[in-house]
Amino acid sequence: MSDIAPAHVAILISNPSRPALDAALVGGIAAQLPDAGQPRWLAEGVAAEIPCGPVADVAALRRTIGEAPVDVAVLPAAGRRKQLFLADMDSTMIGQECIDELADFAGMKPMVATITERAMRGEIAFEPALRERVALLRGLPVGVVDSVIAERITLTPGATTLVRTMRANGAHTMLVSGGFTVFTSKVAAAIGFHEQRANELLIEDEHFAGTVAEPILGREAKLAALEQLCARHDLPATATMAVGDGANDLAMVQAAGIGVAYHAKPQVAAAAQVRIDHGDLTALLYLQGYSRDAFIER
Repeated sequence: MSDIAPAHVAILISNPSRPALDAALVGGIAAQLPDAGQPRWLAEGVAAEIPCGPVADVAALRRTIGEAPVDVAVLPAAGRRKQLFLADMDSTMIGQECIDELADFAGMKPMVATITERAMRGEIAFEPALRERVALLRGLPVGVVDSVIAERITLTPGATTLVRTMRANGAHTMLVSGGFTVFTSKVAAAIGFHEQRANELLIEDEHFAGTVAEPILGREAKLAALEQLCARHDLPATATMAVGDGANDLAMVQAAGIGVAYHAKPQVAAAAQVRIDHGDLTALLYLQGYSRDAFIER
């Protein structure tokens, strides 16, 4: 083996609620890696990393993993800890699509959820799909937002740990959503983001007007948010991490230094640098080389 430190690292990650990583699987992956170094456990049974040379075919590593619920990524070893983090909200930092839950109060959830799914898969354009769904909310009392948040919205496991750990290590964090400020303002505060951006639902007499303020924050606006934050903080794109699950996240995810498709739609999972299909959001800390004992829980 060369005395030169390997330029890359392979990271293996399972869900901490269902640890699925063992020495045999780590060793099997290491045997396939060029110039593999000594594996290091980031969390016993949950995550490990292996120094290595460049890997041309990460899909081959996934085939080796087979049916085991373990994610794999290969990243440059240098600069793994990112200084800027942007995250989608719906089905990423929370487990739901807020507009679908609002629509349920209007008796429109099946129709709206179908449109949402098609837009997130990239089958239809995001902006007109959002206008169409918002129109169906016309006349709904604004107060239902509090009920949705209290009764329907759950934070994705690992969300607060991810953001708190990155903040404690000097990163700036933004929640950037194609959803609505009535939700992002509260979700961002609950998780601990520095700031948030989203669309604004227009209101008339304490009821939703069925319209959204223009311009709509969609795919290009998410990319613009990343570029603007890089400029504001004088950071290159390589110093950023972005995560999302839908087609409107893809430009932002592809532009980031580490772009993560999180339990994502097929188009996004296929195009992103990293895909996390099994882990929770703490996987994004393991990708950066944080060990479990470095996590900030509160």
